[in-house]
Amino acid sequence: MRFALTFALFLASTIPALAGPVSFATGWQEQRLSLFSSNDYNFGQNMGLVSDGSVSIAWTRVPRAEWGTRGASWSWTVEQSVPATDLARKGGDDRNISLYFVFVPEELAPGLEGANIRSLLGNSDVRIMQYAWGGNHAAGQVIPSPYGPSGQGVTIALRQAGTGSFTENVDLAADYARAFGGAPGALVGLAVSGDSDDTDSVIRAALGNLVLR
Repeated sequence: MRFALTFALFLASTIPALAGPVSFATGWQEQRLSLFSSNDYNFGQNMGLVSDGSVSIAWTRVPRAEWGTRGASWSWTVEQSVPATDLARKGGDDRNISLYFVFVPEELAPGLEGANIRSLLGNSDVRIMQYAWGGNHAAGQVIPSPYGPSGQGVTIALRQAGTGSFTENVDLAADYARAFGGAPGALVGLAVSGDSDDTDSVIRAALGNLVLR
């Protein structure tokens, strides 16, 4: 309760909701990445996350009205952190929290509107940028994902492993050009994950005030 109240007070002091606020109260589903591993998510005004030696993803589809999103802002907090890791190393890349933006070519978006997150992650036409709080990388570093089809996904390091509360504001179009070249297509999905299974540690974190623009 103390953690939830602290984060709610932090949200109230940060940026106001503008056009395109994202609700965490409905539409989100957990996708396990392992049969025996799952995080605990609390959906409401914000998304609370507890990860105890585990990993999974909470995801939602983006409505057509927001497919043209080219920027985003959000607030997040970490009360308990994983150790610093190498986010480029498969099987050793624990991080406190990541926010994923899932893009597909505009002409393919209508046909993938009902696809689940596993289908999207396995589609070679999909491009995924995840902004991470964790690791030991310089802020803004673009790190090719060690998972999925080559060239499909990148991690953009925002904050190294540790605790605190911050507000982020990102230019998705500019970061997409740095990561993949060209302009992004349609933003069809969002996801949030916590990853503590490799270090067998505990994460207590939350994300809220997510706005697409």
